[in-house]
Amino acid sequence: MAENGDQIGIGSSPEAPRGTLTARVDEKGRLKLPAAVAQYLELLGERKVFITTLNVSTALIYPISVWRQTEQLLQEPGEDADLRADVAMIANHYGEDVEVDGQGRVLVPTTLRRDLELEKDEVHLLCFKGRIEMLGSKVYAERLNKARTSLAEKVAALEKKGLR
Repeated sequence: MAENGDQIGIGSSPEAPRGTLTARVDEKGRLKLPAAVAQYLELLGERKVFITTLNVSTALIYPISVWRQTEQLLQEPGEDADLRADVAMIANHYGEDVEVDGQGRVLVPTTLRRDLELEKDEVHLLCFKGRIEMLGSKVYAERLNKARTSLAEKVAALEKKGLR
């Protein structure tokens, strides 16, 4: 039984935290993971993560097993091999393997935190698609404002598709 009361059965994986969690990147570039995120990674058995970006606006923290799957996808041949190679170039330029330390902190790669303006700033974390998205305050506000635009119409369209 996990500490939060969720039972982890054989063959199942722990549920990722829901909602938006906040944290701060300190002056040394360390991100103290919120307890729910640190516990999630621990339940996954992942102490190693790959921190990068794919779009140069949102940082991504991948449990290493999820990054390996993503890396495999980016290496597949095909007619979009150039597209995959370009995305892999960005991911590798900004990315680094990082260990979660004993205090639940990760060191955000220097180039990544500077280019995405994450230094000494509050960041917003969302667990989505098997990874943890990290948005700086400015990008988070922009995405939230975009999401609010025409929200009633968005909800109505999705209700027709089964949203409850």
